[in-house]
Amino acid sequence: MPAAAESRRARLRQVRRVVIKIGSSSLTTPTWALDRRVMAKLVRQIVALRQRGLEVALVSSGAVASGMGRLGVEARPRSVAELQALAAVGQNLLMHTYEGLFRKHGVLIGQVLLTAEDILDSRRRYLNLKNTFRQLFAYGAVPIINENDSVGVAELKRGIGDNDVLAAYVANMIQAQLLILLSDVEGLYASYTPGGTTGEVLSQVEGADPRLDALVGLSSNKVGRGGMATKLQAARLLTTCGEMALIAHARKHRLAQIMDGAELGTLFTPEHKRLQSRKRWIAFASHPAGAVVIDRGAQRALVSQGKSLLPVGVVACKGEFGAGDAIRVENEDGEEVARGLSRYAAGELRQILGKHSAEVEQLLERPPLEVIHRDDLALLDPAPSGNR
Repeated sequence: MPAAAESRRARLRQVRRVVIKIGSSSLTTPTWALDRRVMAKLVRQIVALRQRGLEVALVSSGAVASGMGRLGVEARPRSVAELQALAAVGQNLLMHTYEGLFRKHGVLIGQVLLTAEDILDSRRRYLNLKNTFRQLFAYGAVPIINENDSVGVAELKRGIGDNDVLAAYVANMIQAQLLILLSDVEGLYASYTPGGTTGEVLSQVEGADPRLDALVGLSSNKVGRGGMATKLQAARLLTTCGEMALIAHARKHRLAQIMDGAELGTLFTPEHKRLQSRKRWIAFASHPAGAVVIDRGAQRALVSQGKSLLPVGVVACKGEFGAGDAIRVENEDGEEVARGLSRYAAGELRQILGKHSAEVEQLLERPPLEVIHRDDLALLDPAPSGNR
């Protein structure tokens, strides 16, 4: 067996918890009715993975689409009120169908509807949600997750990034080792053109290579909000956290074969060790209240040496934030290299940026603090050492 194939198989053998996301176009017929054949096949495959000892969570699109099918709406509306009504009708149909299909196999399900605020705006709500997933797994239930479109105006307008990225946030939260994104494409293709895809499917991609952005196309689906761009965004989030993601075809590829290491779809692998749970929240589940701009010396200290951020390395402060708030850390080119919890309020930080420790102590009349301690810092650039 080739080394790459053996490496893929070895990586997937280590997976104990997996999040599976399936899109609206894969779940519905051309008239937007739920495709029970596809759903039944998906449920059988999830049950088979559970029988192997895996814990599985399912992120399922399809609420708006199935609502459209039930009400005879041919194209996705633009009005938020219409979308919320469609989601309210469709979510009930979607979960009723899943409940019946899983019940045939003696498997319980648990519905989890999320809004952006549940994940991004409150550490307490984030931890409560994490505990809910833990208990669902303890009960032997399959969590089925969707954005709460019937109440979440922000989600319908922009989403957390659509259900692809929602799935990545969930996988990150529950520390799943793998996110499988099931769609109507076979993976990430070598190139995209206005008329479609060209070249072979890339079997494996390491890390969050920014050159991949040039390969992706936009969704032409009439009901879904995603596309390859959001799948790449989701994969990038997971690999930054030290986990894997895989894009596969919902109808052509089988989950059991994927988990056995078959060369199906595109596997995204991390370049570094797993982020700790708290740093995952700082990096991707906290809502940045502002930002600091750092010089090149400070960037080297953070990324290459695992150091804390000191006032002397800060050249600018953006926005208004308080001590303890999450903030972005940007380099002088405007690129976000990290996120962290500030130990200073914005107004105080503006007084001391660029200052050495002795000057900070004199200005503030107290011992100086790091702007962001390394324990409260999550790097978004790949680090060459284990400092994450």
